[in-house]
Amino acid sequence: MSAPVSYPEAEAAIIGARIAALLMPGDAIGLSGDLGAGKTTLARGILAALGLVGEAPSPSFAIVQPYGPPEVRLPLLHVDLYRIDDPAELVELGLGEARRDHALLIEWPEHMGHTVWPDMLRLHITGEGDRRTLTAQVPPAWEGRWPFP
Repeated sequence: MSAPVSYPEAEAAIIGARIAALLMPGDAIGLSGDLGAGKTTLARGILAALGLVGEAPSPSFAIVQPYGPPEVRLPLLHVDLYRIDDPAELVELGLGEARRDHALLIEWPEHMGHTVWPDMLRLHITGEGDRRTLTAQVPPAWEGRWPFP
């Protein structure tokens, strides 16, 4: 577990850019926290740093929002599992297969149940008002890459 990073919500794009600079196909990042904690805001910061012009739509209803070059520098799936009740439903999404050549940003990874990948970078966001705190569970695949102390 890395030390928590505290930041003003308005700086989520800066945090996202630091993470995006290190993102590679095959990476999976889980974004957890209460409703309104800033998961989508951080995901939008990552997507903007990858080259997305304009605001990324929330994948709440589509569940999976795909992005690819030239729109962004690498293929990426932005996934929102909030409406997934049973981890067995994830098979239909094909996320495991997509990891072969995509990076994945997964909001509400706890809905994956026991199928959460052990090499997923787990980011938990908390906060009130305009302050956020990001706490990371950094797996071995991210050691040496995680951009925060």
